[in-house]
Amino acid sequence: MQVAQDRAIAFVKAVSRIGLDHPRAIHIAGHATLCSSPEDRAVFDDVVSAWFAGLDDDRRPHQLRAIRDGGMNAERHEGDTDHVLVQRTVVASSIERLRHRDIADLDDDERAAFRTIVEQIVPTLPRRTSRRCRPSRRGVFDARRTLRAELKHHGEPGEIRRQRSTSRPRRLLFLIDISGSMEPYADALLRLAHRYAFATSTVGVYTIGTRVTSITRALRIRDTERALAAMAEIVPDWSGGTRLGEAFGSFLGQAGERNLARGAVVVVLSDGWEQGDCHVLGTQAALMSRLANRVVWVNPQRGKPGYEPVQRGIVAVLPYVDDFVSGHSLAAFLELREVLANA
Repeated sequence: MQVAQDRAIAFVKAVSRIGLDHPRAIHIAGHATLCSSPEDRAVFDDVVSAWFAGLDDDRRPHQLRAIRDGGMNAERHEGDTDHVLVQRTVVASSIERLRHRDIADLDDDERAAFRTIVEQIVPTLPRRTSRRCRPSRRGVFDARRTLRAELKHHGEPGEIRRQRSTSRPRRLLFLIDISGSMEPYADALLRLAHRYAFATSTVGVYTIGTRVTSITRALRIRDTERALAAMAEIVPDWSGGTRLGEAFGSFLGQAGERNLARGAVVVVLSDGWEQGDCHVLGTQAALMSRLANRVVWVNPQRGKPGYEPVQRGIVAVLPYVDDFVSGHSLAAFLELREVLANA
């Protein structure tokens, strides 16, 4: 199957937008960009089926993506006239093991690989129906455009104009617990929030502990490490206590933040350990649920074997939470992305 360079580049760009966890979408993108004949489509279908079917290592295509060092390590053996490249990449089985590993249990090398993978996640934002409509061949009757067209023809009946509603990104707010109990996961969660905050201006990010701090402007910086460094300079209560009820009250008590929460998707990333009054937490969670379009609670402890939502804080907020998901692994991050895309 001969593939021109421009087709290969188009395919890579398409997959970078789709993400590697959507096999069907990758399949369609390959048809659109790589295949120039029915014979090519047949070959490509076989390759995609073999790759995603989980064949043995001796039959699996080479893994062309390295998750560390930003590229592929290779070495050239002397005396080999064909200059065979020995690819030293992370195989698919290793990626799959890392995908389900608890972030708190990763060693330094695995943590570096994990950070690189998170930086490759392409956010999928929730959307809402806009009041504005656009012309369309199919859709509801557009009386205004139809009448204007008839006036141009002196009242003679003409083509019926139609319109279709459009959509726009829904506001997304991250409230990230940075207390001591969340320390093993806070760095990874902040990196995930950075992917969303840098992607669009409709995302806001706040840290919550003993107080609420907006870090949205810091996370607008393109480079992740610089963004986290800028965030660290303005957050005063890192690894401190947790007063979620008071933090929610402070957040919703300010007119600006209260208006931001109205109709938004609010994502709370916390294990639910509450040092304050749980009755206050429940009251503020109820208010947030009424203001927001949807409340998503991400708890890293939820994905662990034997976990039960018995903490006082979690018990107080669960009646007002629309989605209760885990946040302890790469697989959990990808699941959260799908939840937010459909919120």
